[in-house]
Amino acid sequence: MAPQVKDYYELLEVDKKASPDEIKKAFRKLARKYHPDLNPGNKSAEQKFKEINEAYSVLGDEKKRAEYDQYGRSPFEGGGPGFDYRAHAPGNSFDFGDIFSDMFGAGGRGEAYAMKGPDMLMSLPLSLEEAFSGVTKPISFVREAVCKACGGTGAETYRQCDACKGTGKVSAAKGFFRMSQPCSACGGTGRKVTKGCSACGGNGKTMHTESLKVKIPAGADNGSKVRIRGMGGAGQGGGPAGDLQIEITVADHPIFKRKGDNILVDLPVTIGEAALGAKIEVPTIDGTAAMTLPPGTQGGQKLKLSGKGFPSAKSGRRGDQLVTIRIAVPKKITDSARAALKELEALYGESPRKGMVKKP
Repeated sequence: MAPQVKDYYELLEVDKKASPDEIKKAFRKLARKYHPDLNPGNKSAEQKFKEINEAYSVLGDEKKRAEYDQYGRSPFEGGGPGFDYRAHAPGNSFDFGDIFSDMFGAGGRGEAYAMKGPDMLMSLPLSLEEAFSGVTKPISFVREAVCKACGGTGAETYRQCDACKGTGKVSAAKGFFRMSQPCSACGGTGRKVTKGCSACGGNGKTMHTESLKVKIPAGADNGSKVRIRGMGGAGQGGGPAGDLQIEITVADHPIFKRKGDNILVDLPVTIGEAALGAKIEVPTIDGTAAMTLPPGTQGGQKLKLSGKGFPSAKSGRRGDQLVTIRIAVPKKITDSARAALKELEALYGESPRKGMVKKP
């Protein structure tokens, strides 16, 4: 039984109405999956790769696609018009052009080794108040930048590379197909240095001190980062500079502690305020707020001031301030105060620790 012949559209997993860009995208996806270099020794993947290559060679060409839509595969088999299948048979070579340049990173002149520069990380200390309200801070740092004298080439003078004729690429056969790869003689630049740049010593990069102002948004927390694009280390082979990441560290505060978007505070009150209830002023990170203590407030009891916490980095809505009551006992007691406290002690009637301590 003859093997079943698959439709080219089915092979590329696209609809018959797919646009050229959709066909190209589908081929790239499948080529990455079944490429022989990525599946060494896998005959099934190699066969699949041949099939999708054949399909793309037809559907990727406007005239061949129109002929295929009208006549099917017959014009492209056995040396028929429109598609030379022998050029794609095992053992022969085929140049995939920019498809495999995109897949494996080989581009035009000087792009073969183009790489983004490294990111840099620096710490920026803030007070809790600065983290709460947001702040613009001046910063200064040293980074590796592209040499302005030579534009990053490392050369004062240069000549065309003899090996690649200035293209930065050489062609090499890989099994049954042919693809371009970076020229090893010139590193993919297409040029050979005849005299190194005196400003950077031929490195193409110099150390540069940067000074700028960075805006920290309201609600920043420990470990949160602000990214400044293009202010990291210099790129390679014409690639872009990396980014500067600024990591926030927030100093401890003598009164407030932060937990998520909430602010925690321990509030000392007098025995009378706790027992009788009172209206008191409570410190908050942006001023003072009034709070009512109910009569009989206990030490360790938690009260809430809604909307007095940190602004959320996502919604901007403020968290709460959670107040823990601490009963402040006077350290120095006068005779009159002692007598008053004894009268207060008599009001308990029974020990507040009743039931907690068992007698032997």
